[in-house]
Amino acid sequence: MAKKREPIGKRVGNRIAELRQSRNWSQADLAYRLQVEPEAIDRLECGKSTPSLQTLESLAAALQVHISDLVSEHAATPDQQAMQISAWLAELEPADHALVTGVIQQLCERMRARSGHH
Repeated sequence: MAKKREPIGKRVGNRIAELRQSRNWSQADLAYRLQVEPEAIDRLECGKSTPSLQTLESLAAALQVHISDLVSEHAATPDQQAMQISAWLAELEPADHALVTGVIQQLCERMRARSGHH
């Protein structure tokens, strides 16, 4: 028997919540960026309301992702992951940004050395 798919409104809501939380934003933070009430974000994330195309466009802009990232069931590609990391870094002070990128570089170098890739 085929697995029953979750309704699209619920899938989109879950994705919005996931992206919002990955940025350490509250529902109120996202609502502020969209100039809506926090209850509107709650309704979207719970799947109680389905966003219009215009709202999807606004959400994608606020979350710094493509609209397709909000409706896709597929795992993030490396490019999408890089965009998400870039969005996180953009919110940091320059010194913190440098610290995070330095740590990432060191981790990548260590992992490449450990696996024999130079």
